Amino acid sequence: MSRILVVDNEKSMREMLSIALEKEGYEVETARNGEVAVEMVEKDSYDVVITDINMPRSNGIDVLDAVNRVRPETPVIMMTGYASPETAVETMKKGAYDYITKPFNMEDFKLVIRNASEKKQLTEENTYLKYALKDKYQFGNIIGKNEGMRKVFDYIEKVSNSNATVLVGGESGTGKELVAKALHYNSSRKNYPFISINCGAMPENLLESELFGHEKGAFTSADSTKVGLMEVANKGTFFLDEVYDAPLTIQVKLLRVLQEREITRVGGTQPIKVDLRIIAATNRDLAEGVKQKVFREDLYYRLKVIAIELPPLRRRKEDIPLLVQHFINKYNEQHDKDHKIQGIQPDALKCLENYEWPGNIRELENTIERAVVLEANDLIGVSSLPEEIFQAPTPADNLIPSIAGDDPIDLEKTLDNIEKSMLLGALNKTDGMINKAAKLLNLSFRSMRYRVKKHNINAKSEGNE
Repeated sequence: MSRILVVDNEKSMREMLSIALEKEGYEVETARNGEVAVEMVEKDSYDVVITDINMPRSNGIDVLDAVNRVRPETPVIMMTGYASPETAVETMKKGAYDYITKPFNMEDFKLVIRNASEKKQLTEENTYLKYALKDKYQFGNIIGKNEGMRKVFDYIEKVSNSNATVLVGGESGTGKELVAKALHYNSSRKNYPFISINCGAMPENLLESELFGHEKGAFTSADSTKVGLMEVANKGTFFLDEVYDAPLTIQVKLLRVLQEREITRVGGTQPIKVDLRIIAATNRDLAEGVKQKVFREDLYYRLKVIAIELPPLRRRKEDIPLLVQHFINKYNEQHDKDHKIQGIQPDALKCLENYEWPGNIRELENTIERAVVLEANDLIGVSSLPEEIFQAPTPADNLIPSIAGDDPIDLEKTLDNIEKSMLLGALNKTDGMINKAAKLLNLSFRSMRYRVKKHNINAKSEGNE
């Protein structure tokens, strides 16, 4: 339902237009003068504004200027009983959608309103399509049977329909944005925009302008008013990727969005209300950032209402066969080959399961896409995998070489490989926690920590024991 603001100092005109437009299915609000109308457009958004030009206490030109400043995408229709060519030219130059002289034919007037409303709708759809992805992300797009992933699915199911802010943690490539999209597209906001921005991907001044927009003349190159992405995402979900990297000045403004649900454009003075669900993601430790005073403590707690942690791929290797087949199917469709890849050979799959995947799922996906393109047979073989993957060390149960032959054996290297493999196995079972893995291997905490450091293994510590 389109929302229309009617501005006229004559009560009878406001009432007549309200009745006529409400019968057409529009939601109508009215203002008795330009001063009231300016306050209304600064606080709320409308699909069409209809304003008389000649009014006491701020006229229709002032209303037009306010709409252009705060909501430049909103069509404004000017009305007057004192028509003059000069006035019409002035309002059209200032960006008015149309100019109507009183008295007017109601059917013609309704047609103008309908066209203006459709223009606004098309503008919103085009803006949305520019930033939002077409796919609707359901649970099926997040692949996994690992226990840690089942917890993630459970969280998504429980919190999708709430408005609670969510902080998604995990290493690069683990699928944090995919989780954010699943939360959005399984919520009541799914028909509104999902828009994301990487907080570390652009300079501070550009990031501020992208997030909040700017007024014309706010800085040297600001030759027109720009609507910020948070305004575009109104009623939808906004995803702050790598939020750790947001400068402190931006963090202050993000805190205001979370507390007051409003933004102010760069160079502007009037706050603009926004209805957003915020989801943030980071591959770094925000609590440590708070200790180092590079991340605001109040923002940290505002973001961490619901926390979801994604396990790295090396700790969910039972999911690799499922992910491999998923990506084979995906890239079979994308790449036009004479034959389709049916699956993967057992020895090639063993190589994938043996590899540590520092780039996580993103690296696995790239590996499978490469293999689909290169493989000439029905099944992906070892030769279609990158060298660093098929030459990775093998699991501990295959690491003990035979001494039946005459070739010398490097005992120290063999023992090191076995130790590393057992450490990784224990950490995989304990979701990377050093304390718990140490107990599985009957090691002290200090000894476990030393060995993890020696083999350059990433792990989490709950403290000394």
